Amino acid sequence: MELKKIASFTINHLDLMPGIYVSRKDPVGGEIVTTFDLRITAPNREPVMSTAEIHTFEHLGATFLRSHKEFGDRILYFGPMGCRTGCYLLMIGDYEPKDILNLIIEMCEFIRDFKGEVPAAHPKECGNYLDQNPNMAAFFARKYLDVLYHIDQFPESRMVYPE
Repeated sequence: MELKKIASFTINHLDLMPGIYVSRKDPVGGEIVTTFDLRITAPNREPVMSTAEIHTFEHLGATFLRSHKEFGDRILYFGPMGCRTGCYLLMIGDYEPKDILNLIIEMCEFIRDFKGEVPAAHPKECGNYLDQNPNMAAFFARKYLDVLYHIDQFPESRMVYPE
């Protein structure tokens, strides 16, 4: 079997900056599913998120997104990248980064400000419930917000994949 190169592996990760990117768009039934690359750290140049903090980011982010009044019913999946430099968000609909910028800002503000028990951090609900770090998840949310609040100043380098 000949293995096809996955599209996301063709992106120049040496030039990729934190931002919001469209990874792909796929027709499914009568809908388009947009996959977003929410890149939180600069690949190969900044430290990646540890499993505990990206796990907490996932629990809080997924809970927030699926509870969102406007977009909640459009969310298919939110979860970490294997490289731990960001997360993937799959949404029903034909979207661009600017369409979800405020949604991602709201999500990160929620993660940054979250106090209390991490949703679903119990043995019946999660396969690795003890591996959580809310303080570091908040740190990375703040770091990402620093990019998101100013993303309009450099949309070509933060919302369009590098060549």
